[in-house]
Amino acid sequence: MTRDEVLAFCLAKPGAWQDMPWEGDVVVKVGPKIFAFFGDAGPAATIGVKCGPNRDVADEWLARYPDDASVMAYIGRSGWNTLRIGGAIPDDELIEAVDASYAAVVAKLPKRDRPPT
Repeated sequence: MTRDEVLAFCLAKPGAWQDMPWEGDVVVKVGPKIFAFFGDAGPAATIGVKCGPNRDVADEWLARYPDDASVMAYIGRSGWNTLRIGGAIPDDELIEAVDASYAAVVAKLPKRDRPPT
């Protein structure tokens, strides 16, 4: 998958919308909360997603893909990882990671901010 394909997948989620809260940084939100951070658009394209409820669970990604997964700066302690797009991580696992991140963020939203199901 390409960065644009992953971004399009994220934006197809119910209630998802694109934002640029910091210059040059693209994020995808559901309601007021981010569920995907997009890094560089070049050959080292990445996506930041919530990979588990805590660091221990998210570390499984680091063990399986040491060259293509890393702890996200600042919020990594809460289970967020940066995953390289187009690397060793299979496309279906990237999609599963996006789905899981979206579901985790939606589950914590107040009912008024949740998209219709």
